[in-house]
Amino acid sequence: MPHLTTEWGNPSSAYKFGAKVKSVIETARAQVAELIGAQTREVIFTSCATESNNAAIHAALKANPNKRHIITSAVEHSSVLNYCMALEKDGYRVTYLPVDRDGLLKLADLENTIGNETSVVSLMWANNETGVLFPVKEIAEICRSRGVLYHCDAVQVAGKIEMDVRKLPIDYLSLTGHKFHAPKGIGALYIRRKTLFSPLIHGGHQEHNLRGGTESVPLIVGIGKAAELARKHLPHYDQKVRPLRDALEEGILQLIPNTELNGHKTQRLANTTNITFRGIESGALLILLDKEGICASSGSACLADSDEPSHVLKAMKPESAASRQMIRLSLAQETKEAEIPQAIAAIKTATGMLRI
Repeated sequence: MPHLTTEWGNPSSAYKFGAKVKSVIETARAQVAELIGAQTREVIFTSCATESNNAAIHAALKANPNKRHIITSAVEHSSVLNYCMALEKDGYRVTYLPVDRDGLLKLADLENTIGNETSVVSLMWANNETGVLFPVKEIAEICRSRGVLYHCDAVQVAGKIEMDVRKLPIDYLSLTGHKFHAPKGIGALYIRRKTLFSPLIHGGHQEHNLRGGTESVPLIVGIGKAAELARKHLPHYDQKVRPLRDALEEGILQLIPNTELNGHKTQRLANTTNITFRGIESGALLILLDKEGICASSGSACLADSDEPSHVLKAMKPESAASRQMIRLSLAQETKEAEIPQAIAAIKTATGMLRI
């Protein structure tokens, strides 16, 4: 709050009022770095995960201007997929690795696809629609052994599982604040020490000359504090959230007919469940649930205005109608045990109305 009211100095200025504000930015940078096990100078602030993802891929391509092959997966976030599709129009070649019905990658597919022209591999840590976890350690080691830069979209995992980039040969790693309760509109990008980086946004000397633009101090302070709190609560996160998620999931699957879990049963985050309701359009179910105060989605929030079915479910189950008949429910440490049966009852009522 002080940085929205009285402490409004420009941190890039030379006067004391601004210099005072600059120190809180560095405190926040250290807090974010500690959450992922990075050195403070390896973290820069961005506006969101979309910018972080684009900036990382851009930097990797600039670092290898003669290599024009990109590897990603068919289930990445739209900020990666749409940027890759735009790059294809500029002459880059992109390989979109498939996943199986559980949303899992085959490491052999990655190894067989990397070639002499491969500039960067961009594969997420956890899927934003299903929570399915990719084998990041193995992916990073494959990329390092083949001399290819690796970018990891880690947006979904921050604050939910232990992260230590000192133990993983990841070159670039993207975060966004609102996934661990910071304000929206602030993100971060980890750039491993000595990894080449060319700015996506040019301007002033902010962020160690790696990202131009006047710093949004209130949001940066927010992501720093959120990172500190996320790290504090991390040891208890899984044991608190997973039982609630499992109770919600099992209640839906047992009490509501023609339902199916999407995503690997165990190899996923503790807070996410994605379920198909056969014969029911996602949009109709979401409207009824919204009236009951249940915030669900039919895919990524970034694509909520789109009529397109979930690209993640299409990649996992191309032969079924699951991509148009699914919803995602996410829980947090703030979720109360009493809310679980309430949600199950509301979902059962809504599906019963739509199946009449």
